[in-house]
Amino acid sequence: MLVDSHCHLNYKGLYESVDDVVARARAAGVGTMLTINTRLSEFEEVLGIARKFDDIYCSVGVHPHEAENHPEVAVAQLIERAQDPLVVAIGETGLDYYYDHSPRDQQQDSFRTHIAAARESGLPIIIHTRDADDDCAQILKEEMGKGAFTGVIHCFTASAAFARTALALGLYISISGIVTFKTAEELRDVVREVPLDRLLIETDAPFLAPVPKRGKTNEPAFVAHVAARVAEIKGIGIAELENITAWNFFDLFTKARPPEGWRLEPAA
Repeated sequence: MLVDSHCHLNYKGLYESVDDVVARARAAGVGTMLTINTRLSEFEEVLGIARKFDDIYCSVGVHPHEAENHPEVAVAQLIERAQDPLVVAIGETGLDYYYDHSPRDQQQDSFRTHIAAARESGLPIIIHTRDADDDCAQILKEEMGKGAFTGVIHCFTASAAFARTALALGLYISISGIVTFKTAEELRDVVREVPLDRLLIETDAPFLAPVPKRGKTNEPAFVAHVAARVAEIKGIGIAELENITAWNFFDLFTKARPPEGWRLEPAA
């Protein structure tokens, strides 16, 4: 019943042994993975991984770190690549004011371009936000006013207020291995607030390995540890949490299909 809703299988640490990484994920009960595009120059590589394995999907997009290197990215470019049946989302995109690897105005322009592509294509948008709650919330509100779109705040680390804004706009919240960290009590408080029917889980592999795998390269198999901790926080069984987050994944990413034999139910 496990789904890793956000990983980077083309990144160093995973790509070199991707066959083994996927096999370990399958052995851990991970039936579906979404591998994320962060540079248009790597799109074909990311799509190639999705084509190689059953029940792996991908996205198309430009990470905010890369916005300066992709000033030409256009709605039409994203939509054209999103025509492939295995491309189920736009992004990841958003704002990162922690590192500021790209100028903020270029990050904002790129973010709006991705939102327009999500709106026009009908695909959900995958949003990265770090130290940018106010601007991210403002852009989301403004763009939602131009026409509805769906999406998820991935690897959530923002404030409870931002979570409430995102939920009010109809977005989902995805939780990574950070939730297992000793210092992440504020995030655990947010998880307690997020309705079960808006919750996803992810690894963001190869980054952010959860406890008890700290210090190792993260991989999709480790999403089981995220599931266990989130289930504990929500006060439900692990199997129920896995089922609900898998259902939510396929409810959001509608081009993806559950593996044969999976029986999923929505949150009660």
